[in-house]
Amino acid sequence: MNTETLIRQRLVALEPETYTLEDESAQHRGHAGAASGGGHFKLTIVSPKFRNLSTLARHRLVYETMGELMQREIHALSITAFTPEEL
Repeated sequence: MNTETLIRQRLVALEPETYTLEDESAQHRGHAGAASGGGHFKLTIVSPKFRNLSTLARHRLVYETMGELMQREIHALSITAFTPEEL
């Protein structure tokens, strides 16, 4: 199973109303982090689970949801997280 599919499966736990996930790995070929094989992804997500959470807490929640993927399959994850009311 590819990394993008694994990420999408994990995101279900955050009950997103919507999200976009972009694989930016090709833009980072040749840099030191890319050598490990981990991908670079950009996530924009809207979820009620982010209500009353700071930006840092929202990011931590996403990282926790990704679990061990952050150690192997994902080298970098850029996150923009909103509540439904913030749109």
